Amino acid sequence: MTEQTPSTEKQSGLPENAAGGLAYVAVIPAVVFLLLEPYNRNSYIRFHAWQCIYMAAAWLVIDLVIDIAARLSPFVALVSVGLYPLVALAMIILWIMLLLKALNGERYKLPFIGELAATRAGR
Repeated sequence: MTEQTPSTEKQSGLPENAAGGLAYVAVIPAVVFLLLEPYNRNSYIRFHAWQCIYMAAAWLVIDLVIDIAARLSPFVALVSVGLYPLVALAMIILWIMLLLKALNGERYKLPFIGELAATRAGR
């Protein structure tokens, strides 16, 4: 789901679409934007920072599930050799897509994660 976000809040520093995109570069900028003013007062930037953090957490959980399952079953271990690179590629493509959408001023919501981020950002 995509929403265009007009810039209604004045701020100094980075433009909101640049800060929203930068939040996806890694988890550290996302956390920094949530802590520093004026970025933490901007709902657009908070949304992208929270969505980045939730996506990173989801990726970690998926990685752990695949790793634990591979340790418990030789069959799953064999399947995970091909599965993990596909999951990693899908997550990287998704991450780049979100970064580009944020740079273009779009508030693209991932299923479930996007709603959590929107709630935390105050819509």
